[in-house]
Amino acid sequence: MDPGHQLHHPYPVQSIDTGGGDRFPQWSIQETRDFLAVRAELDPTFMETKRNKLLWEVISTRMKEKGYSRSPEQCKCKWKNLVTRYKGCETTEGEVMRQQFPFYNELQTIFAARMQRMLWQEAEGGGGATTSKKKAVAPQFSSDEEDENEESEGEKVGAKKKRKIKAGNATSGNSSIVKGMREIMEEFMKQQMQMEMQWLKAYEAREEERRVKEMEWRQTMEALENERIMMERRWREREEQRKMREEQRAEKRDALITALLNKLRREEM
Repeated sequence: MDPGHQLHHPYPVQSIDTGGGDRFPQWSIQETRDFLAVRAELDPTFMETKRNKLLWEVISTRMKEKGYSRSPEQCKCKWKNLVTRYKGCETTEGEVMRQQFPFYNELQTIFAARMQRMLWQEAEGGGGATTSKKKAVAPQFSSDEEDENEESEGEKVGAKKKRKIKAGNATSGNSSIVKGMREIMEEFMKQQMQMEMQWLKAYEAREEERRVKEMEWRQTMEALENERIMMERRWREREEQRKMREEQRAEKRDALITALLNKLRREEM
């Protein structure tokens, strides 16, 4: 293992006794997130095959490439525990859920993508493709349940019997799980619609505020223009009055000069 990859473990790592004498380190938060990323990438393949032993070996190899030493059995056990905790968080409040189970969003993304693929398969199967539709609308956690039934080669017969027993109850189980996933998708769509409505309301509020400010600006400009017109009108009136006074003074001056000239002429005569 590359020593540089040890940076993936930012939290103290302790050892856990599995009961058989073997000890392996706890999963750190970053290691679990990397594991979920690899598991999400291979989830479509898990849903297409019934024998997942090789897939868990692939995941173990991918984890080794990332710097983690995990066996296929440890990866499968970790996935089973995460799914169990995810199921237990479905009825828990959001903030409490995030505090108790920090990987809820990652698992929700995986199962939402799985459900979307199943719905697409159901839609593409058409009305007459009953067999393909049943395969498409499989339980959300079906691949995980099959992982639990995959044991050693010596237990193949028992595992087949268990799958046959589960197949008898598949119809009712499938419908309830699909219904639950549809409710989740509907709730998700409602949240998206609510977010869109909130965005539209905020946009309309900003637009209304902009219109009000624009109206106020126009009213202010109109008031300034009216004031300018009134001031110009008063200036013109004062200018006309000044001209009239000057004309009157000029007339008086001319009249006085004419009177003086006439007087001088009479005196000379």
